[in-house]
Amino acid sequence: MMNDNLVMHNIDVYDFIKTLDSCTGDVFLETPEGDVLNLKSKLCQIAGLANIIQGAFIAEATIRCTNPEDEQKLFRFNLYKEVPGEEK
Repeated sequence: MMNDNLVMHNIDVYDFIKTLDSCTGDVFLETPEGDVLNLKSKLCQIAGLANIIQGAFIAEATIRCTNPEDEQKLFRFNLYKEVPGEEK
């Protein structure tokens, strides 16, 4: 079980979705209004991301993962913009 949620800022949506697709556990988007969306679902990706996108970037989102490895992937994506399977 994770201790903290991951807060993400200024995220490229295309690369974020590619990173989500590489995750093996559930990844939840939590909104300030209390909504919780499972981002492993393409329908939830569309519904959830549409509400928090400004331009082509996610302005801010809180992410919670059930798999610690997925949390590490998303942390590295958030910090270094690393997309799994892509070389720098």
